[in-house]
Amino acid sequence: MDDVEENAAIVTAGEQLRAAREAQGMTLDTVAATTRIPTRHLLALENGEWSTLPAPTYTIGFAKNYATVVGLDRAAIADQLRMEMGGTRPQSIQPEVFQPADPKRSMPKWLLVGAVIAVLIVLAVLSFLRNRELDPTVTTTPAAAQATDSGATPAAMTVPTPAAVPTSGQVTLAATTSPVWIRVRDNGRTIKETTLQPGERFDIPATATAPILDAGRPEGLSVTVAGQGVPPIGKPGRPVSKVSLLPADLAKGSATLATGAAPSANPTPPVANSAGTPAIR
Repeated sequence: MDDVEENAAIVTAGEQLRAAREAQGMTLDTVAATTRIPTRHLLALENGEWSTLPAPTYTIGFAKNYATVVGLDRAAIADQLRMEMGGTRPQSIQPEVFQPADPKRSMPKWLLVGAVIAVLIVLAVLSFLRNRELDPTVTTTPAAAQATDSGATPAAMTVPTPAAVPTSGQVTLAATTSPVWIRVRDNGRTIKETTLQPGERFDIPATATAPILDAGRPEGLSVTVAGQGVPPIGKPGRPVSKVSLLPADLAKGSATLATGAAPSANPTPPVANSAGTPAIR
């Protein structure tokens, strides 16, 4: 009779946990949210339903966390629970699967999908940049000195654009590599007729309104406008005549005839006399 009364007086670990929880006005959902233990496992602890709980090691761990939340002694609850579970849990031949948390509290699917999409976007951008670096059609402009030092041939070099010929300014004739006979006329009046030696030059007067040039060896003659060279005024070895020396005409890049008439097929410079002065034909 005394043994029956003593057994009836023993309060199980699950009952102590339930009583402490209710004394604090807490629900099983509140404890589950705090401990991240599924609600069904907490309920099984309170009712002593060992067959529905995972392995004893996990179950005792659940009980300790539960005891901490409701303010009970972790070690005392664990010891009593070991005593209660001794030999009462049936052996299972199936491997136990421990679910640490309620599936409802797992990571949302939309978050996983968003992370996967973000990774794919990053990979696509990196692939695009890599392909752009390897694309031979992409123009690069490495420095000429670096390309020369390294011996590498750049994919593309920036070629400087020649400066445009001014349409106004001082027109200058100068002999470069060989003597050049020239005759400059303005409105039918000869203002200069001479043979320029290499290094010699002649500036067209600013008062000239329609200067034209006859030259024996145009390949040895340099024509500039305000210091800027103009395209060749003739073909090597062929004399030229009636070439306009107006800056606007020289800027066009061709030997413009001042009179609009075709030049003679073979204009011949005057023959120099014994004194070296060209004779007028």
